[in-house]
Amino acid sequence: MRQFDRKFGERLIDESPMTPAVYLFKDGQGTVLYVGKAGNIRRRLQQYRNASRRKVHRKMRTLVREASTLEIMPRNSEREALLLENELIRKLRPPYNEDGTWDFLYPALGLGGTEKQVLLCFTTHVDAWKELDLKWYGVFKSRRRALAAFDALVYVLKLIGHIEPVRHLPPHERIRGSRLTGFRQVPAEVVASIERFLSGAGPDALVPLTHGLLEKPVARLSASEVQRNIRMLAHFHDLDLGPLRAAMDSAGRPGTYVPQDERDALFLATDERIGTRNDVDP
Repeated sequence: MRQFDRKFGERLIDESPMTPAVYLFKDGQGTVLYVGKAGNIRRRLQQYRNASRRKVHRKMRTLVREASTLEIMPRNSEREALLLENELIRKLRPPYNEDGTWDFLYPALGLGGTEKQVLLCFTTHVDAWKELDLKWYGVFKSRRRALAAFDALVYVLKLIGHIEPVRHLPPHERIRGSRLTGFRQVPAEVVASIERFLSGAGPDALVPLTHGLLEKPVARLSASEVQRNIRMLAHFHDLDLGPLRAAMDSAGRPGTYVPQDERDALFLATDERIGTRNDVDP
């Protein structure tokens, strides 16, 4: 008898519907190890039952081995299953889930300041920066790409303007993992172009910034590095800013910022996200 049948019952698959469902693998104490979703729960359970020794099936074999019970929660539609899966992952934080488990690490970018001093911030703790009155963009699922975009903006802004010493920054709380950088003598049209870019208007929004760089001899001397950073920003737009803007527009949600614990649900609730998510092995 296969391990799956021995643990969860020989009749489980045959008695399961061929409809969407959320499923929970639990250990002997009832703790949820993994939350999954399937468009066809019977087919998904067959995949677990027949998992091979291939590397791609390693996680499925591990869950069958480690779990003591398997709970199935049928839903009327795949959309309902997606939303419930996301809610349970955020609430329970199962050890074998990755997507959605660590939404408290999703970062945002902040832009603001005055005519004399432009401020750029990277943080996962937006509420801690309220006194600076920054406009926030995000949150973003990829911390790595968001930080790379922040570094790229810092690089080009210090070529166009002048970076502020830390002692000239406004009083603020020092938060581990967060960054705040200030600049002076940055043209208003450059700041406006960055605002449009971070709002998801497209890479072309950075045209005033690139024109400003062309006027700087130091930027022309570092043309290859400048181009690398501009490409990095375009990449960030394609993978993060643009999709976030599309999801917010689809949901009829104004603004440029969504809180960490709402970001995944926002994407899951859009037809675009549902249509592109495949019912495949975890």
